Amino acid sequence: MRLRDHTPDEERIGQRDLAQWRSEPGRWLVRMAFALARWTAARGVLVATAVVGGVLAVLLTTASAEVYDAVTENDGVAGLDQPVLDQAVQWRSPGLDTAVTAFTDVGGTAGMPVLVAVVVLVMVLAWRSWTPVVLTLIAAAGSLAMTTTGKDLIGRARPPLNLAVPPYEHSPSFPSGHTLNSTVLIGVLVYVALLHLSSRRARTAVVVAGAVFVVAMGLSRVFLGHHWLTDVMVGWTLGLAWLSVVVTAHRLFLTVRRARREEATAAGAPASPGAGGAGGQTSSAVQESPSRVNPRRS
Repeated sequence: MRLRDHTPDEERIGQRDLAQWRSEPGRWLVRMAFALARWTAARGVLVATAVVGGVLAVLLTTASAEVYDAVTENDGVAGLDQPVLDQAVQWRSPGLDTAVTAFTDVGGTAGMPVLVAVVVLVMVLAWRSWTPVVLTLIAAAGSLAMTTTGKDLIGRARPPLNLAVPPYEHSPSFPSGHTLNSTVLIGVLVYVALLHLSSRRARTAVVVAGAVFVVAMGLSRVFLGHHWLTDVMVGWTLGLAWLSVVVTAHRLFLTVRRARREEATAAGAPASPGAGGAGGQTSSAVQESPSRVNPRRS
Protein backbone atom coordinates (compact mmCIF):
# COMPACT_ATOMS: atom_id res chain seq x y z
CA MET A 1 0.00 0.00 0.00
CA ARG A 2 1.49 3.31 -1.11
CA LEU A 3 0.71 6.35 1.03
CA ARG A 4 0.79 9.95 -0.16
CA ASP A 5 1.69 13.20 1.59
CA HIS A 6 -1.86 14.29 1.03
CA THR A 7 -4.75 13.65 -1.34
CA PRO A 8 -6.78 16.18 -3.38
CA ASP A 9 -9.69 15.64 -0.96
CA GLU A 10 -7.60 17.12 1.84
CA GLU A 11 -7.51 20.61 0.34
CA ARG A 12 -11.11 21.46 1.21
CA ILE A 13 -13.65 21.25 3.98
CA GLY A 14 -16.95 21.23 2.19
CA GLN A 15 -16.86 24.20 -0.17
CA ARG A 16 -14.10 25.96 1.79
CA ASP A 17 -10.78 25.93 -0.02
CA LEU A 18 -8.10 25.69 2.67
CA ALA A 19 -5.49 27.28 0.40
CA GLN A 20 -7.49 30.52 0.21
CA TRP A 21 -6.70 33.07 2.90
CA ARG A 22 -9.36 35.73 3.33
CA SER A 23 -7.86 37.83 6.13
CA GLU A 24 -4.84 40.11 6.03
CA PRO A 25 -3.07 38.21 8.87
CA GLY A 26 -3.62 35.03 6.87
CA ARG A 27 -2.10 36.55 3.75
CA TRP A 28 0.86 37.72 5.82
CA LEU A 29 1.40 34.14 6.99
CA VAL A 30 1.28 32.95 3.38
CA ARG A 31 3.93 35.49 2.38
CA MET A 32 6.14 34.22 5.19
CA ALA A 33 5.53 30.63 4.09
CA PHE A 34 6.48 31.45 0.49
CA ALA A 35 9.65 33.15 1.69
CA LEU A 36 10.54 30.03 3.64
CA ALA A 37 9.59 27.82 0.69
CA ARG A 38 12.40 29.34 -1.36
CA TRP A 39 14.77 27.28 0.78
CA THR A 40 12.83 24.12 1.61
CA ALA A 41 10.22 21.67 0.40
CA ALA A 42 6.54 22.11 1.19
CA ARG A 43 6.73 19.64 4.05
CA GLY A 44 9.56 21.75 5.46
CA VAL A 45 7.11 24.65 5.67
CA LEU A 46 4.77 22.42 7.65
CA VAL A 47 7.49 21.39 10.10
CA ALA A 48 8.95 24.89 10.45
CA THR A 49 5.53 26.43 11.10
CA ALA A 50 4.79 23.77 13.70
CA VAL A 51 8.13 24.33 15.43
CA VAL A 52 7.69 28.11 15.58
CA GLY A 53 4.10 27.66 16.70
CA GLY A 54 5.23 25.15 19.30
CA VAL A 55 7.68 27.63 20.78
CA LEU A 56 4.93 30.25 20.91
CA ALA A 57 2.55 27.72 22.48
CA VAL A 58 5.04 26.93 25.23
CA LEU A 59 5.55 30.65 25.82
CA LEU A 60 1.76 31.03 25.97
CA THR A 61 1.67 28.26 28.56
CA THR A 62 4.33 30.07 30.58
CA ALA A 63 2.40 33.32 30.40
CA SER A 64 -0.83 31.55 31.31
CA ALA A 65 0.86 30.01 34.32
CA GLU A 66 2.01 33.43 35.52
CA VAL A 67 -1.44 34.97 35.04
CA TYR A 68 -3.08 31.96 36.66
CA ASP A 69 -0.78 32.21 39.66
CA ALA A 70 -1.68 35.88 40.13
CA VAL A 71 -5.40 35.18 39.78
CA THR A 72 -5.24 32.36 42.29
CA GLU A 73 -3.53 34.56 44.85
CA ASN A 74 -6.31 37.15 44.48
CA ASP A 75 -9.14 34.57 44.61
CA GLY A 76 -10.34 35.62 41.15
CA VAL A 77 -11.59 32.91 38.81
CA ALA A 78 -10.15 30.37 41.23
CA GLY A 79 -12.97 31.36 43.59
CA LEU A 80 -15.16 29.04 41.51
CA ASP A 81 -13.02 26.00 42.22
CA GLN A 82 -14.21 25.02 45.68
CA PRO A 83 -17.95 25.64 45.15
CA VAL A 84 -17.92 23.64 41.91
CA LEU A 85 -16.08 20.76 43.56
CA ASP A 86 -18.48 20.80 46.51
CA GLN A 87 -21.41 20.53 44.11
CA ALA A 88 -19.75 17.64 42.28
CA VAL A 89 -19.34 15.77 45.56
CA GLN A 90 -23.08 16.07 46.20
CA TRP A 91 -23.90 14.56 42.79
CA ARG A 92 -21.74 11.47 43.24
CA SER A 93 -23.00 7.93 43.65
CA PRO A 94 -21.21 4.56 43.44
CA GLY A 95 -22.60 3.75 40.01
CA LEU A 96 -21.98 7.19 38.55
CA ASP A 97 -18.47 7.32 40.03
CA THR A 98 -17.59 4.02 38.35
CA ALA A 99 -18.98 5.11 34.99
CA VAL A 100 -17.20 8.48 35.01
CA THR A 101 -13.94 6.85 36.11
CA ALA A 102 -14.15 4.42 33.18
CA PHE A 103 -14.72 7.33 30.81
CA THR A 104 -11.92 9.50 32.19
CA ASP A 105 -9.48 6.57 31.86
CA VAL A 106 -10.01 6.80 28.09
CA GLY A 107 -8.28 10.18 28.21
CA GLY A 108 -5.38 8.97 30.34
CA THR A 109 -1.77 8.16 29.50
CA ALA A 110 -2.74 4.64 28.46
CA GLY A 111 -6.22 5.11 27.05
CA MET A 112 -5.75 8.16 24.84
CA PRO A 113 -2.71 6.86 22.89
CA VAL A 114 -4.55 3.60 22.14
CA LEU A 115 -7.73 5.39 21.06
CA VAL A 116 -5.86 7.83 18.84
CA ALA A 117 -3.64 5.12 17.33
CA VAL A 118 -6.67 3.03 16.36
CA VAL A 119 -8.47 5.98 14.78
CA VAL A 120 -5.35 7.11 12.92
CA LEU A 121 -4.77 3.59 11.58
CA VAL A 122 -8.34 3.43 10.28
CA MET A 123 -7.91 6.83 8.61
CA VAL A 124 -4.61 5.84 6.97
CA LEU A 125 -6.04 2.60 5.61
CA ALA A 126 -9.19 4.30 4.38
CA TRP A 127 -7.61 7.34 2.73
CA ARG A 128 -4.10 6.14 1.82
CA SER A 129 -2.60 9.32 3.24
CA TRP A 130 0.15 10.16 5.72
CA THR A 131 -1.72 13.27 6.84
CA PRO A 132 -3.40 11.70 9.90
CA VAL A 133 -0.05 10.38 11.14
CA VAL A 134 1.94 13.57 10.57
CA LEU A 135 -0.61 15.96 12.06
CA THR A 136 -1.28 13.71 15.05
CA LEU A 137 2.43 13.39 15.88
CA ILE A 138 2.90 17.16 15.65
CA ALA A 139 -0.19 17.78 17.76
CA ALA A 140 0.86 15.25 20.40
CA ALA A 141 4.39 16.65 20.70
CA GLY A 142 3.14 20.17 21.32
CA SER A 143 0.45 19.06 23.72
CA LEU A 144 2.95 17.10 25.80
CA ALA A 145 5.35 20.06 25.91
CA MET A 146 2.61 22.42 27.05
CA THR A 147 1.35 20.05 29.73
CA THR A 148 4.84 19.44 31.11
CA THR A 149 5.69 23.15 31.09
CA GLY A 150 2.53 24.14 32.93
CA LYS A 151 2.86 21.48 35.60
CA ASP A 152 6.54 22.24 36.23
CA LEU A 153 5.99 26.00 36.49
CA ILE A 154 3.02 26.03 38.84
CA GLY A 155 3.18 22.74 40.74
CA ARG A 156 -0.37 23.31 42.00
CA ALA A 157 -1.71 20.71 44.43
CA ARG A 158 -4.72 18.69 43.41
CA PRO A 159 -7.99 18.82 45.40
CA PRO A 160 -7.83 17.10 48.82
CA LEU A 161 -7.93 13.31 48.66
CA ASN A 162 -10.99 13.20 50.91
CA LEU A 163 -12.89 15.01 48.12
CA ALA A 164 -11.58 12.81 45.30
CA VAL A 165 -12.68 9.46 43.90
CA PRO A 166 -9.96 6.77 43.84
CA PRO A 167 -7.65 5.85 42.23
CA TYR A 168 -5.90 9.00 43.38
CA GLU A 169 -3.44 11.04 41.31
CA HIS A 170 -0.48 12.94 42.73
CA SER A 171 1.16 14.83 39.87
CA PRO A 172 0.76 18.64 39.74
CA SER A 173 -2.79 19.75 39.00
CA PHE A 174 -2.27 22.65 36.57
CA PRO A 175 -3.13 22.32 33.75
CA SER A 176 -5.34 19.26 33.34
CA GLY A 177 -3.38 16.94 31.06
CA HIS A 178 -6.47 14.86 30.25
CA THR A 179 -8.27 18.00 29.13
CA LEU A 180 -5.44 19.58 27.15
CA ASN A 181 -4.45 16.36 25.40
CA SER A 182 -8.01 15.36 24.52
CA THR A 183 -8.71 18.87 23.18
CA VAL A 184 -5.67 18.71 20.91
CA LEU A 185 -5.76 15.09 19.80
CA ILE A 186 -9.50 14.71 19.35
CA GLY A 187 -9.52 18.14 17.72
CA VAL A 188 -6.90 17.19 15.13
CA LEU A 189 -8.69 13.92 14.37
CA VAL A 190 -11.92 15.84 13.84
CA TYR A 191 -10.07 18.22 11.51
CA VAL A 192 -8.64 15.36 9.44
CA ALA A 193 -12.07 13.72 9.25
CA LEU A 194 -13.62 16.97 8.01
CA LEU A 195 -11.17 16.94 5.08
CA HIS A 196 -12.74 13.74 3.78
CA LEU A 197 -16.43 14.06 4.65
CA SER A 198 -18.58 15.39 1.81
CA SER A 199 -21.86 15.46 3.71
CA ARG A 200 -22.57 18.55 5.79
CA ARG A 201 -24.61 16.42 8.17
CA ALA A 202 -21.69 14.05 8.67
CA ARG A 203 -19.29 16.94 9.28
CA THR A 204 -21.66 18.48 11.81
CA ALA A 205 -22.04 15.15 13.61
CA VAL A 206 -18.27 14.70 13.84
CA VAL A 207 -17.73 18.21 15.21
CA VAL A 208 -20.49 17.80 17.79
CA ALA A 209 -19.24 14.37 18.85
CA GLY A 210 -15.69 15.68 19.24
CA ALA A 211 -16.81 18.73 21.22
CA VAL A 212 -18.98 16.63 23.53
CA PHE A 213 -16.08 14.24 24.16
CA VAL A 214 -13.65 17.06 24.98
CA VAL A 215 -16.07 18.93 27.25
CA ALA A 216 -17.11 15.74 29.02
CA MET A 217 -13.48 14.72 29.54
CA GLY A 218 -12.69 18.01 31.22
CA LEU A 219 -15.79 17.96 33.42
CA SER A 220 -15.10 14.36 34.41
CA ARG A 221 -11.83 15.49 35.97
CA VAL A 222 -13.66 18.01 38.15
CA PHE A 223 -16.46 15.58 39.02
CA LEU A 224 -13.98 13.00 40.28
CA GLY A 225 -12.02 15.58 42.27
CA HIS A 226 -8.84 15.00 40.28
CA HIS A 227 -8.60 18.63 39.12
CA TRP A 228 -9.90 22.06 39.97
CA LEU A 229 -12.23 23.74 37.48
CA THR A 230 -9.60 26.33 36.54
CA ASP A 231 -7.13 23.55 35.65
CA VAL A 232 -9.67 22.26 33.16
CA MET A 233 -10.56 25.69 31.77
CA VAL A 234 -6.91 26.46 31.02
CA GLY A 235 -6.53 23.00 29.48
CA TRP A 236 -9.31 23.81 27.03
CA THR A 237 -7.95 27.23 26.08
CA LEU A 238 -4.34 26.11 25.66
CA GLY A 239 -5.46 23.04 23.73
CA LEU A 240 -7.51 25.12 21.30
CA ALA A 241 -4.60 27.52 20.83
CA TRP A 242 -2.21 24.72 19.88
CA LEU A 243 -4.83 23.04 17.68
CA SER A 244 -5.19 26.28 15.72
CA VAL A 245 -1.41 26.31 15.17
CA VAL A 246 -1.45 22.75 13.81
CA VAL A 247 -4.34 23.49 11.45
CA THR A 248 -2.66 26.69 10.24
CA ALA A 249 0.60 24.83 9.58
CA HIS A 250 -1.27 22.26 7.50
CA ARG A 251 -3.05 24.94 5.49
CA LEU A 252 0.26 26.66 4.71
CA PHE A 253 1.63 23.30 3.56
CA LEU A 254 -1.34 22.88 1.21
CA THR A 255 -0.93 26.42 -0.13
CA VAL A 256 2.75 26.00 -0.97
CA ARG A 257 2.20 22.51 -2.36
CA ARG A 258 -0.54 23.74 -4.69
CA ALA A 259 1.64 26.55 -6.03
CA ARG A 260 4.39 24.08 -6.87
CA ARG A 261 1.95 21.64 -8.43
CA GLU A 262 0.41 24.34 -10.63
CA GLU A 263 3.81 25.46 -11.86
CA ALA A 264 4.80 21.88 -12.64
CA THR A 265 1.57 21.43 -14.60
CA ALA A 266 2.11 24.70 -16.50
CA ALA A 267 5.62 23.59 -17.41
CA GLY A 268 4.27 20.33 -18.81
CA ALA A 269 5.80 18.13 -16.12
CA PRO A 270 3.72 15.25 -14.73
CA ALA A 271 2.21 16.37 -11.43
CA SER A 272 0.69 14.14 -8.82
CA PRO A 273 -1.37 15.31 -5.82
CA GLY A 274 1.74 14.87 -3.67
CA ALA A 275 4.24 16.45 -6.06
CA GLY A 276 6.57 18.87 -4.38
CA GLY A 277 8.77 20.10 -7.21
CA ALA A 278 11.77 18.38 -8.67
CA GLY A 279 14.41 17.75 -6.05
CA GLY A 280 12.63 20.08 -3.65
CA GLN A 281 13.40 23.07 -5.91
CA THR A 282 11.23 26.11 -5.35
CA SER A 283 8.92 27.01 -8.20
CA SER A 284 8.45 30.50 -9.59
CA ALA A 285 4.84 30.28 -8.40
CA VAL A 286 6.12 30.04 -4.86
CA GLN A 287 8.42 32.99 -5.33
CA GLU A 288 5.63 35.14 -6.72
CA SER A 289 2.93 36.92 -4.78
CA PRO A 290 0.55 34.46 -3.11
CA SER A 291 -2.41 36.13 -4.84
CA ARG A 292 -2.56 33.50 -7.58
CA VAL A 293 -3.38 30.78 -5.07
CA ASN A 294 -5.06 33.07 -2.56
CA PRO A 295 -7.61 35.18 -4.44
CA ARG A 296 -9.11 38.25 -2.87
CA ARG A 297 -12.20 37.90 -0.77
CA SER A 298 -15.24 37.99 -2.98
